[in-house]
Amino acid sequence: MAHHKSAKKRIKTSEKKRVANKAALSKVKTLVKKVYATEDKVQAEALLKEASKVLDKTAAKGRLHKNNVARKKSALTKHVNKIAAK
Repeated sequence: MAHHKSAKKRIKTSEKKRVANKAALSKVKTLVKKVYATEDKVQAEALLKEASKVLDKTAAKGRLHKNNVARKKSALTKHVNKIAAK
């Protein structure tokens, strides 16, 4: 257990950040799954737009690496483009 005042504060702030990061990553996973699950082209494009926006925000805040986000967005875009080919 922490004994210094600053260490106690660090424990509190770390926990807050952990919860926020976990929520953000969970949201990303949910949106990505929704895009992959959809069969309708129009709906998939709307979901892709929303997912891209959230992915960019998580990268900007440093929760995910920018290259990881770029890879995810690329894969999602390819998937949505394949839906039109069917």
